[in-house]
Amino acid sequence: MEEKFLSLSEGSFTLPQEEVLELKAENKKLSIGIPKEVLLQEKRIGLVPDAVNLLTNNGHHVLVQSGVGEVINFSDKEYSDCGAQIVDTAKEVYQADIILKVSPPTHEEIQFMEKKQTLISALQLKIQSPDFFQKLMDKKITAIAYDYIQDEDGIFPVVRSMSEIAGNASILIASECLSNLNHGKGLLMGGVAGVSSTDVVILGAGTVGEFAARSAIGLGASVKVFDKSLSKLRRMQDKISERVDMNTINPKALEKSIRRADVVIGAIRSRDSRTPCLISEDMVKLMKPGSVIVDVSIDRGGCVETSEITSHKTPTFIKHGVIHYCVPNIPSRVARTASFSLSNIFSSLLLDIGEYGGVNKIIFNKPNIGQGAYIINGQLVNKGISEWFNLPYKPFHLF
Repeated sequence: MEEKFLSLSEGSFTLPQEEVLELKAENKKLSIGIPKEVLLQEKRIGLVPDAVNLLTNNGHHVLVQSGVGEVINFSDKEYSDCGAQIVDTAKEVYQADIILKVSPPTHEEIQFMEKKQTLISALQLKIQSPDFFQKLMDKKITAIAYDYIQDEDGIFPVVRSMSEIAGNASILIASECLSNLNHGKGLLMGGVAGVSSTDVVILGAGTVGEFAARSAIGLGASVKVFDKSLSKLRRMQDKISERVDMNTINPKALEKSIRRADVVIGAIRSRDSRTPCLISEDMVKLMKPGSVIVDVSIDRGGCVETSEITSHKTPTFIKHGVIHYCVPNIPSRVARTASFSLSNIFSSLLLDIGEYGGVNKIIFNKPNIGQGAYIINGQLVNKGISEWFNLPYKPFHLF
């Protein structure tokens, strides 16, 4: 069922072409609220001070909750100097017309929301309940899942940027875990003259896998990539200038590589609700003591049988002598970099909303943005969510 939502462009969210009009209305001045993130593992923020400055210079009003940027070393003064209005409580922030959050709002935060506001946040469908959607609908909210917005080239910019960060970070994390200080083998990820290079196996030739391979190669590691899609492997090889050992997933070949690996990066993404398990517990037992598994796919169940969700506070555990790093939301580990990346995307989106004359107008005139909307004026417009949670919905084209 989740597949129906993830494939919005494949029928559950079809826009009649005759209704897609590239007509911009008069600029609308927006009121934008940035509350503090309340989830413990979420350290990213939606707008950095430079982005606030861009928005306020274009006439928009930005409300920022005091302390929103402290975790990534942005002070209230920096936001204030860039034109933001600093308020003390989340309730005050939720007076804005548009609420921009990184993580979905909690039920308590939804209570702060006013009728007919706009919410822009991640959806994280797997952790939601029917009550979450019903409360938004009761308040006539228009809700947009930013991770399902596409750009003009058909790319999901938020997913792409966070995947790039996760791929790069996964290699740096593995490098730390290999050190003696973290009970690793005491290996340096990079190559040294006269010393064998570290063996890195990457499962998945998507964006995460590509950027993990780039980082590993840059450090001098020996890299092997496995994926079930030959076209993905070819595309990845074309993008990476260095020659990399590309392999389709064959159980015997995979097991042989896992035995020799010092580092395994799990970067498999699946269209299904759960990532397929490619490495069994028996295969983990064959790995060298002190080797490292970084399962980036853990947010969808993980692609290693022995993976268990960990936190940024306690990120690793050892099983069968192998160090496991299984923290969801790896970009939050480098929250300042991730926040700048998100901010570039969100500031552009908000400027477009203002230029088009408001949220509803851009939803109906720009299908690539409209497909991220799952509730419009209190009406659920996504068939996949409707069937998954048994909620009534109104097809988008009937508005």
